[in-house]
Amino acid sequence: MAEPHPLAELRATLGTLSTEAVSDKYGDLDLMTVEQLVEGMNAHNAEVPLAVARETQHIVAAVDGVVEGMRRGGRLIYVGAGTAGRMGILDASEIPPTFGAPPELVVGVIAGGSEAIRTAIENAEDDETAGVADLRALDLGPDDAVVGISASGRTPYVLGAIAYAREVGAFTVGLACNAASALGAAADVGIEVVVGPEILTGSTRLKAGSAQKLVVNMISTITMVRLGKVHGNLMVDMRATNDKLRARSERTVMLATGVDAETAAQTLDATGGWIKAAILMSETTLDADSAVRLLTEHGGRLRDALTAAVSGPIAEASASGDTAEAAHVR
Repeated sequence: MAEPHPLAELRATLGTLSTEAVSDKYGDLDLMTVEQLVEGMNAHNAEVPLAVARETQHIVAAVDGVVEGMRRGGRLIYVGAGTAGRMGILDASEIPPTFGAPPELVVGVIAGGSEAIRTAIENAEDDETAGVADLRALDLGPDDAVVGISASGRTPYVLGAIAYAREVGAFTVGLACNAASALGAAADVGIEVVVGPEILTGSTRLKAGSAQKLVVNMISTITMVRLGKVHGNLMVDMRATNDKLRARSERTVMLATGVDAETAAQTLDATGGWIKAAILMSETTLDADSAVRLLTEHGGRLRDALTAAVSGPIAEASASGDTAEAAHVR
């Protein structure tokens, strides 16, 4: 009796996944005009946010878990292979400049290591033990949150990482694009954004990748909002690392306080470019050192510092000349 083909079981599994299904609307993709292709892809892409919206409650649960861990000093760690891994790395890389957070606060881990960010690494996603090893190398702990990302929801590398994360007591999220996925079932919270067949069969860098990007955007951004990294809808912990961002910093202070450009620039210079402290200076009688100290005492939360400055004894204390040096809370 002939041995079964080594990929027979995997072929059968892929045949059950909606992300691997063939779209009956686009069977003649190669015969379509460019205009038809653009319109078709745009129509397909429009389905993604609707699919994401159906997972609202699971996304809420994921954010709550991440925020809870971060308030105890934990990190957010994305784990994925291929496109899914790159989505996590992209989101993680944007957190420091956008929110002034240290680069180790949100981390992206991809199967195959840093080389896999630009180049496909053969068989990396199939190595379950590598997922375990990569998280172990981060000294993962119970305050951390791990978001495993996989369009199919069955990637061995990601499943291995999630299993290890649960073993050490970390909060886990499984982000997949198929219903009843192994990844969703393995995690504390499963987010299954079912986007259906891709316009190009099996190319999950398309709708599935877009869905993953939308979800990780929500998780990281809302987490930062809840941690006080945002004032109103302004990026008040942004790092001004180039001329555009320096101009944006000045404009942010102007928008938040109504001061002119010269005043915004002066307060930013006085506070080392910290937008929150510049706003606090502009809205109160505090000098730079007192503004920094007050923000530090309130964990970097600008609203709390503003309330304390206008309603408590803080303004009197600053007027007394007590300007003890304090570190920025970033």
